[in-house]
Amino acid sequence: MTNHSAGMEFFLVAFSDTRELQVLHGFLFLLIYLVTLMGNLLIIVLITLDQCLHTPMYFFLKNLAVFDACLISITLPKFILNSLSHRNIISFSECMLQVLLVIHFAVSELFLLTVMSYDRYVAICHPLHYDVIMNRRVCVSMTAASWFLGSIFGVFYSAGTFSLSFCGSRKVPQFFCDVPSLLKISCSKSHVTIDISEAIGVMYALFSLLYIGFSYICIFNTVLRMPSLQGCSKAFSTCTPHLIVVTTFIVTGIIAYLKPVPDSPHLVDFLVSVFYSVLPASLNPIIYSLRNKEIKAAVRRFLWKLSHYTFYGEKQ
Repeated sequence: MTNHSAGMEFFLVAFSDTRELQVLHGFLFLLIYLVTLMGNLLIIVLITLDQCLHTPMYFFLKNLAVFDACLISITLPKFILNSLSHRNIISFSECMLQVLLVIHFAVSELFLLTVMSYDRYVAICHPLHYDVIMNRRVCVSMTAASWFLGSIFGVFYSAGTFSLSFCGSRKVPQFFCDVPSLLKISCSKSHVTIDISEAIGVMYALFSLLYIGFSYICIFNTVLRMPSLQGCSKAFSTCTPHLIVVTTFIVTGIIAYLKPVPDSPHLVDFLVSVFYSVLPASLNPIIYSLRNKEIKAAVRRFLWKLSHYTFYGEKQ
């Protein structure tokens, strides 16, 4: 690069300038991180081991848990470490890796959430054709497409961002490295590549939101005509939380990338970033485990097998 920024360091912004509050934020987000990571790992283990959960819906849910665990592990550990050490420094390579991986997993997760809405649409609106339409080959292909699409966006965004020059302030107005904040501190006059990438990214997010919205209109229209109140209730309890999380994830992500980046970010600016980078990953295990009878049953079976193995293992 012309600005020789390979050895550069950036300075991230903390939620507070007070050391005591920084420590408090560090421990608070450490708790959120550990609970979220354990919740997502539990979902991955349960779906992998329990034969009753080897269905398309839970196959996608397992991959969603992988994306959530990875996405939250890219930003929070560094933020927690900086908050507890009061350093707020991130190297150029770490910053570039954060941009690459955050975009990769965010785009992959958005594609997977769209696929999950299609899966629910087929299951509720075309139940007789569900096994034919959502066969294993289709499910694996859709999941692979989500990984591939995320990689493409991640490479374009990171390449476009770090081809710019950073010759002025190195204080990133965000608690992790994201594209809008890096564009804010860049001294390059022209950044056509990243502008095009952002435009494509916003259109992709809006298309996903519209497609998901249309799918749920069809789903709710079908559900309301169901004669069984139990089936209607089950469909609503399955779909409504998914719709809320998806809408929050997409809308806050679009806002974060379209709104002007202030020189000194306020609490609202941090909350918008938390809402798309941390909140969905934290809520998904709660929504899909505490509210899901099949997951609860899988937990009971898993604990019974574990206790049974431990008891007889010790006895031997």
